[in-house]
Amino acid sequence: MIVLPVRTVERGFAKVLFFLSAMFCVHISSAAELVDTIKLVRPSIVAVGTFKPTANPQFTFRGTGFAVGDGSLVVTNAHVLPNSVDLDAYESVAIAIPGDDAPGASGRKAQVVATSPEHDLALLKFAGPPLKPLGLAEDALVEEGERVAFTGFPIGSVLGLIPVTHRGIVSAVTPIVMPGRNARELNPRNIRSLKDPFRVYQLDATAYPGNSGSPLYDPDSGAVIGVINMVLVKATKESALSQPSGISYAIPSRYIHDLLRR
Repeated sequence: MIVLPVRTVERGFAKVLFFLSAMFCVHISSAAELVDTIKLVRPSIVAVGTFKPTANPQFTFRGTGFAVGDGSLVVTNAHVLPNSVDLDAYESVAIAIPGDDAPGASGRKAQVVATSPEHDLALLKFAGPPLKPLGLAEDALVEEGERVAFTGFPIGSVLGLIPVTHRGIVSAVTPIVMPGRNARELNPRNIRSLKDPFRVYQLDATAYPGNSGSPLYDPDSGAVIGVINMVLVKATKESALSQPSGISYAIPSRYIHDLLRR
């Protein structure tokens, strides 16, 4: 049995306390920064769906979006948009802004001004007062382990249009599609993705239906580094799985820059 001197034990214990104290302070500081960042991000978050004057409710929720550019533009996933609208019934693509008391707040009409089907992104322009736009991070990919957060409307059609924030880290920067192990695992979408592969963010935070189109952002600055996307990535990367994995993904913001340049 080895007996350590009392001073050695005390020094070791003090180092452990110092380390735990430092980690606790970092956690508290990070949490405080996220609280402030959420306050900046929330006013830019919108619900995306369709507006139909004769329906009840008039606004039908389909996913999340966020304001960019001059504040009259909204980024969302392309799959969030309907394949068509009933023009005879005056149905249109629309956004809803939580807490908006302006006339027609139940659904501001919007039009699609650009799409990127290969990245499942869409850009909308809406009428009325602009929103506070979110800033976009640079084109460079972020590194694995980076802290991230995203805000949107998980299961918004049931839980209501109340912005909800999740946080986590970038678990991996991974190809959107993996080569099939055999011909049975290949489909037209996978083949197209293999011709022009790109990388996406795999997250350790859980996204839910309704989160599609949510901004993935830096919890310190609020700069958007990606767009939450489940449909496109899972249909390519996890096509061999018979059951959903529960893993969340995001399309990097560099493709938002491409969309805005169009």
